[in-house]
Amino acid sequence: MAETSTADQQQQESQQNLQEPEPVFSPSAFAADMQRRTRKQNNFDQIEADLPDPQKLAAASAHAVTNLTSGFTTRLSLSGLLGRLNPFGGRAVTRGDAVWLLDNTAYKTGRFSSWEAEFVAAVFEEEPRSHLVDAVAGVARVLGIADDAEERKTIQERLIPFVWDVRMAKTVTVAQKGSRKSIKLGPTGFNGISSNVMQVASHSKGSLVDATAGNLPSGIPGLLGMQTYYAGPTGWGIISDIDDTIKVTTTSDPIGILRETFVEEPRAVTGMPELYKAIDGILKTDTPWFYLSASPYNLYPFLREFRDKHYPQGTLVLRDTSWKTIAGLLSALTMGTEEYKVDRMKKINRWLPKRKMIVIGDSTQSDPEAYGEIYRTFPGWIRLILIRKATDTAMFGLGEKNEPARFEKAFKDIPKEAWHVFEDPSECVEIVRATVKQGDGHSRAEEGDHMYGQCRGGYSK
Repeated sequence: MAETSTADQQQQESQQNLQEPEPVFSPSAFAADMQRRTRKQNNFDQIEADLPDPQKLAAASAHAVTNLTSGFTTRLSLSGLLGRLNPFGGRAVTRGDAVWLLDNTAYKTGRFSSWEAEFVAAVFEEEPRSHLVDAVAGVARVLGIADDAEERKTIQERLIPFVWDVRMAKTVTVAQKGSRKSIKLGPTGFNGISSNVMQVASHSKGSLVDATAGNLPSGIPGLLGMQTYYAGPTGWGIISDIDDTIKVTTTSDPIGILRETFVEEPRAVTGMPELYKAIDGILKTDTPWFYLSASPYNLYPFLREFRDKHYPQGTLVLRDTSWKTIAGLLSALTMGTEEYKVDRMKKINRWLPKRKMIVIGDSTQSDPEAYGEIYRTFPGWIRLILIRKATDTAMFGLGEKNEPARFEKAFKDIPKEAWHVFEDPSECVEIVRATVKQGDGHSRAEEGDHMYGQCRGGYSK
């Protein structure tokens, strides 16, 4: 009886196992778990708690706004929160403001549609308040930098955008070179940023058109010039991560992030400038580049200068989640990066759905999971995934991030020839060349089939 009972029990357990479905793989959950364990292992929470908080430091200067009436303060807060939905339309930039205009990419949503582009502008106070000194001292203390060290000057220069007060409900006017029509941007939202999709003047695809802020009071500081790249609807495109893919950031080490951001001269990852130069030469002139990073917009001037020095021109796509917080830099780079990158790539896909994309990232964060998810979501859009396997422990943190099982899971149901993990960037040149040759051959064949169908009066997909 005991044997029969045991056999029955084993049969029941076997049937239960057959009935239980295999857990569905969630790229975002998998990436979030790795990031959580990386943060715990490397003590991110404690480092963030030790960093100075500009908002608390600014409390000492709160008397500066006490002369405002409560009614005015309420209207200001409401207009800022409304952002671009503000029925009052915002207020023009005035003396005391600083303005950033961010480079962008123009696109066409249809064959006969007009060019349009998403314009992003940021407006801040002109000068940081006195609490900048306290913020510099706090960061230097966490990094173990002496009071009289030369590095403090660099920290202060790079820290300014993290302690600036944002300007809400502000508008900026932009004029493209050669165009008589001006473009009004804004109003800015509670984070000091405005985002407006606007029609732009017609230019040939592949053009790079300058624009400048107009109608500003003299002496307004900031980034008052920008460039718009005109991307035709078809051809190739590049989406590249920044941190630890093309720039050394050490994203798994909180102290490393702070040093590479606020102290060290920015360094290109060995071999990546040469790879990107080679890719730029392989592809045709009408090729938009997107640099998609979890770094916050506070670092835009810093990263734009780095891009201009080492890599092809392209649109920087950054996060807007860490204004007025230094600890937010660490959080932005280590929390929710998979969801954020997937969301931004979906936006790029809406702009350029017929492009053939090559996406490049690394193993330190969630690039494999994000790229794999987008590959499966938009079949045929991504043609090649290149993942740099970081070998510096400060970059990847957990050894499992470089395990083959991680990549196999991230790229499930994706053809092996469509993704490649590398350590030496030079090995990717021929892979890109072969992918582009194959992709261009398929495109010509499809065009030929389409023309043949038209000539016969039939329907061709």
